[in-house]
Amino acid sequence: MNKETAIKLFNDQKIRTHWDEEQEKWYFSIIDVVAVLTKSVNPQAYWRKLKQRLRAEGNETVTNCHGLKMIAADGKMRLTDVADTEQLFRLIQSIPSPKAEPFKIWLARVGRERIDEIEDPELGIDRLMETYLKKGYSKEWINQRLKSIEVRKELTDEWETRGVKKGQEFTILTDEITKAWSELTTKQYKKLKDLKKENLRDHMTNLELVLNMLAEATTTEISKEKKPKTFNQNKKIARQGGTISGNTRKEIEEKTGKKIVTVSNAKELQNPQKVKLKK
Repeated sequence: MNKETAIKLFNDQKIRTHWDEEQEKWYFSIIDVVAVLTKSVNPQAYWRKLKQRLRAEGNETVTNCHGLKMIAADGKMRLTDVADTEQLFRLIQSIPSPKAEPFKIWLARVGRERIDEIEDPELGIDRLMETYLKKGYSKEWINQRLKSIEVRKELTDEWETRGVKKGQEFTILTDEITKAWSELTTKQYKKLKDLKKENLRDHMTNLELVLNMLAEATTTEISKEKKPKTFNQNKKIARQGGTISGNTRKEIEEKTGKKIVTVSNAKELQNPQKVKLKK
C-alpha cells in the first residue's frame, strides 16, 4: 500500500492519517478519533470495549477495519486500528459526543481538500502556508520551510529509486545526514530543543533549515551521480552530503562567533529575541 503520512488537526487535536494513493482515500487512526470525540482518559480502552460490543452486534464496519503502522507517542512505528472516511462516519454513530456533527463536517472537508490538491497541487501549498501563518510563523520562515519540504521529497524519491525502504532505513539515513552536519543525532537534536512527537524541522531557525536543506540536496545530487546499489553505500553518501553542509556550518560559526544549532522551539521562533544559542 503506497501511503502518505500526515497529521491532521481537529480543534487543535492531532489525528494521525495515511493517504492511500492507489485507492485514493484517507485512513484515520481510530484511537485518535475516539480521543477527540470522547472525554475518555484511556481512548485505547474505550475503543477496545466499543469494538467488542459492535462485533457482538454483528457490525461489519468493525470487521472491515484493519491495522496500519503509525508513529506512536514514543516515536516508534506501531500497529494501530484505522478506518477510511466511510467507515468512520458509521463508527461515529456509535460514539455519543457533542463533537460528532462538527467532526463529520471536518472529515468531509479533509477528503475534499485532498482531491482538490491532486487536481491543483498549489492548493496544498496554500493551505500549508495558511496553517503555519496561524501558528505565528513569519512568511520568511514559512518560505524556507516549504522549500525544505520540496528538497526532502526529492531526496526520498531518490532513495526509493536506489531501493531504500521507507521507515527504518529512511530514519537511519536521515540520522546520518543530521549527525554529519549538526554533530547531533536526530534524537539528540530533538532532546536539545525539548521536543517529543513534534517535527524537528518545524522548530528550526532559518539558518538551521538552510543547512539541513543543503545537506539533503547535496546527498541527493551525490546519489544521482554515484548511483549506490547497497544500503551501506547509501549511508556513506548520506554522511558525505551531511559533511559538506557541516563544513559550511563550521565556517559560518567561525566567522560569526555564534553557534548555529539552537535550543529554540516553535514559541521562541515566533519571538526571535528569545532565541537562545547552544552553549
